[in-house]
Amino acid sequence: MQKLKLKPRGVKPRVIVVLPAYNAERTLKKTINDIPPNTASEVVLVDDGSCDQTIDLAVRLGISTFKHRKNLGYGANQKSCYKIALKKSADIVVMLHPDYQYDPKLIPYFVSFIEGGYFDVMLGSRIRSRAEAREAGMPRYKYYANRALSFVENILSGQNLSEWHTGMRAYKRKVLENINFTKNSNDFVFDSQVLFQIIERGFKIGEISVPAKYEPDSSSINFIRSVKYGLGTLIVAFAHWFNSLKSK
Repeated sequence: MQKLKLKPRGVKPRVIVVLPAYNAERTLKKTINDIPPNTASEVVLVDDGSCDQTIDLAVRLGISTFKHRKNLGYGANQKSCYKIALKKSADIVVMLHPDYQYDPKLIPYFVSFIEGGYFDVMLGSRIRSRAEAREAGMPRYKYYANRALSFVENILSGQNLSEWHTGMRAYKRKVLENINFTKNSNDFVFDSQVLFQIIERGFKIGEISVPAKYEPDSSSINFIRSVKYGLGTLIVAFAHWFNSLKSK
């Protein structure tokens, strides 16, 4: 099995791609194979108590692997990913879901915008147009919920992001060092909490359109979990808004 070609040591910036994984055995190899050669200095996978062979496959692919003894949640997985990447002296951390929903071939563009000093954070937006999102397989209710939540979050934060809920992001090291992400939720609302923390700290956020691929093996939370996530997101958004009013 061919292993991932990593960026030679000593080349700056040191880019670490982190994969928060849960039962990703069926999509992991495709995800890794599409990371362009010499893009990452290291790839780190954190397995959140998977029931399949994700860890064994990751080891065979030459990925640095870490495992939670039990399932702790999506946010807890990201916390481990970022702490490990910072400990490994990452200059830029790219978070990519290993479910093959996002295109890894775009990672160099995320890195170049941060390396060039244009942005501190890069997001991969799946919402370039409604037709493209739906043709890619995004469920109708998720598309409209995503648009509605992003609209509210933009209004309350003063931003104009096309999507707040993407699973493909890149961070400059100083961003992760200056937001207290370890205090955030262990669940899916972690993503929104991080973005509001970034905005509160005044970091610059950029976006790239990323064609999404909704395949049968791609991970997806069910309707009930989606509703819970949406309500949690609104609570976080309004809390940020109230705090911003107090500081004025």
